[in-house]
Amino acid sequence: MANSGLQILGFALALLGVIGLIVGTILPQWKMSAFVGSNIITAVSMYEGLWMSCAFQSTGQIQCKVYDSMLQLTGPLQAARALMVVSIIVVVAGLGAACMGMKCTNCGGDDKVKKARIAMTGGIIVLVGALCGIIACSWYANDIVRAFYDPFTPVNTKYEFGSAIFIAWAGAFLAIIGGAMLAASCTKEKPSPKYPISTRPPSSSKEYV
Repeated sequence: MANSGLQILGFALALLGVIGLIVGTILPQWKMSAFVGSNIITAVSMYEGLWMSCAFQSTGQIQCKVYDSMLQLTGPLQAARALMVVSIIVVVAGLGAACMGMKCTNCGGDDKVKKARIAMTGGIIVLVGALCGIIACSWYANDIVRAFYDPFTPVNTKYEFGSAIFIAWAGAFLAIIGGAMLAASCTKEKPSPKYPISTRPPSSSKEYV
């Protein structure tokens, strides 16, 4: 019963994690313009994401533009794009495999040991996908930090972390916890006791003298 509860909790956390990964990948707030130096008061806030850049004006208007050419993008941005897409696909595939191996489902046959191994495999796949998401976020964050502290970067083009990168980070960590729970839910098969087969004929209830 406890093993089944661990599987359900791990699946729920991994599902929340993949939702966070999807939302973080779509949102354009991966980095936002930093208000440093003489750039403290401004009427426009710039945001950049994996797929588009947006300008938020103080009047409430939002203007977004999708990146024109993929070849013009920086290396960290292209890597983050690819890794986030791979992360989402792999985590979803792991959740599908784990769902087949969970005790509360009828998929994967009636063999409990086999189902537990399928759930463990799904958890490992979820872990791999979540690690891809963490690598993508960390790589992109490192590029933001490096450009921020670069003395040759103009003050009005400095960026800091946006909300979307934190959502993606949180989703990846939730997926890691959920995948670890699913991977740890595999129990060892308990050997069934074997009794020796008696070859002695059954005794009769009557005794002869």
